[in-house]
Amino acid sequence: MRIVSWNVNGLRAILGKNFHEALASVNPDILCLQEIKIDEHSLARMKLDTSPYGSIFNPAQRKGYSGTAIFTKISPQSVDCNTKLDGLIEVPEGRVILAEYANFYLINVYTPNSGGNLQRLQFRHETWDVEMLKTLQNLRKVKPVILCGDMNVAHREIDLENPAENHFSPGFTDEEREGMTNFLDNFGIDAFRKFYPYSAKRYSWWSYRMRARERNVGWRIDYTLVDRAIEDRIQSAFIRDDILGSDHAPVGIDIDLSPV
Repeated sequence: MRIVSWNVNGLRAILGKNFHEALASVNPDILCLQEIKIDEHSLARMKLDTSPYGSIFNPAQRKGYSGTAIFTKISPQSVDCNTKLDGLIEVPEGRVILAEYANFYLINVYTPNSGGNLQRLQFRHETWDVEMLKTLQNLRKVKPVILCGDMNVAHREIDLENPAENHFSPGFTDEEREGMTNFLDNFGIDAFRKFYPYSAKRYSWWSYRMRARERNVGWRIDYTLVDRAIEDRIQSAFIRDDILGSDHAPVGIDIDLSPV
């Protein structure tokens, strides 16, 4: 099974670019999208044909902001777009979709950015990351969990181009990195680093400014975290930085999730 995550920075925008070509190139069984930036009314007017995928959408209430979606060839047993995590935010931002499959849970997440002035850092560190870890730990008591999405943090210095200059920047603060460490210590593994533990300059996001992508001045902030219970089933992990259309690249894994 191939599971892919992609922050598309606007579903309507990416559909007008290369989305279908990118989808064919990556060919996922399950595709998790973040930052779809579309509300329910606009989504209904678009009348999307997502075949051969079934689609699940969790748009934000705020127009043109946030939101997540899953395109899946395999029908989940259940779907929850109203998780406790989304309820932590006063106006729901559509940041989480929990899909239950026969042998695993899948969480598609668009983690809140701490903000240019770090105004949301305390919420991110003390509430969001804490509650997400609790959710992962509770779910994995039932069946293994895979978490993927834009987690808005570069965990290690190797995960961004200029770590010294960005020590206090959103996405590379000590608090955000500690949150990722807690996920890895108490839940699962960073699938990409399982296969490429020391690979530098492997990024998933680039600023639109200063020709950052052309110069590969980026950050790796998109992840697939896999429950340690099924770590040995991961066959490969990848970043498709050759696929354009967004400021993020698709990331993903190939994994054997057939019954034991």
